[in-house]
Order: sequence, then C-alpha cells, then structure tokens
Amino acid sequence: MGVILSDRGSRYAVSGAPVRSRAEIDVVLAQLKSDRAYAKATHNTWAALLPTGALKADDGESGAGMVILRMLERAGLENHVVIVTRWYGGKKLGGDRFRRVQDAVRTYLEDIGAAPDPAGGGADD
Repeated sequence: MGVILSDRGSRYAVSGAPVRSRAEIDVVLAQLKSDRAYAKATHNTWAALLPTGALKADDGESGAGMVILRMLERAGLENHVVIVTRWYGGKKLGGDRFRRVQDAVRTYLEDIGAAPDPAGGGADD
C-alpha cells in the first residue's frame, strides 16, 4: 500500500499477503525487502496466524509484533502475514508508535475487507 501515514517525521507503510508457513512468510519478507526503500527501513514488524500457531517479529520495534498479532486475532484473519514498516523520523513517539501500528493494520484490514465488526465480531460474522 505504500506510505499511508506519518507522525513527527516517522513514516509508516503496511503490506501483507496470504501465507501458510514460516517459509512463505520469509519469501514475502524477502520480496518486500527487494525494494531498497523497505530494505533500508528502520523496522519491518510483522505477524501471522498460521495453522501451526501464531508468529510475530518486532524487528527492533519492541511490542509492535504483538499489536499486529492481536489485531489479526480480533479480525479472525488466518493464513495471512501483515507487515508494518516504519522509517524513523528522528523523534521518539513513545506509546503513539503503537497507535500508528494499529492505524496501519486497520487500514490494511479495511482494504482487504477483513476489518472486525465494531460490535466485537470477527471478519466471518
């Protein structure tokens, strides 16, 4: 989706793809990082719910992978990796960095039609 939001100089992008294994996640990450801009990003955090269990990686953005994972669980989105990329802008965002990760994931889920029902239901309700 490219850069979708910015906050105090930091820029965020979100991407994702259907996956069924850790090996497929690695392929998606390699494809993303084949773009030099994404390879040079400060963080490429991601999460996925697979048949073998949940996987996540913070890539130096402590706690961000769990934020993505919880949103995937609420949306009921399985067999899909969601990656939030951040290019650090020079100012620490504190807890706002988690809000920006949530904003990015929410935008992605809405784009693919998997956003959870505001009443608390999942994508399949």
